[in-house]
Amino acid sequence: MGRSYSQSLQVRVVAFVEAGHSRCAAARHFGFSDRCSIKLMRHQAQSGSPAPARQGRPRGRGKHETCLVQTVDAKPAITRPEWAARLLSRPGVQVDPATLSRLLCRQGLTDQKVHAGRGVRTRRHSR
Repeated sequence: MGRSYSQSLQVRVVAFVEAGHSRCAAARHFGFSDRCSIKLMRHQAQSGSPAPARQGRPRGRGKHETCLVQTVDAKPAITRPEWAARLLSRPGVQVDPATLSRLLCRQGLTDQKVHAGRGVRTRRHSR
């Protein structure tokens, strides 16, 4: 993921453009691409600040995470298809399988193959 230009440079570019210069002239004056200057000014107009937006995935728990973990703790032999069926039965809930896997790993839950041929079950990892 790319890094943002320094805050002081961004403030100077915004001031340069607001002083009456074009965005392309600002890019040439400060030595970066026209597109960067255009995007910076668009961000300034939308957010009111030239400060870079936060990058990456938002932190924190999803609103259904606690419920999902409680379901696994109550019934540890639940398989992924059973999880999917439970989630699809709730109106407005959509979960990507990768997100579900990350949730399980974060909570110390792992998959264990069921020898009866039914797939995998979820179990608490002992540390």
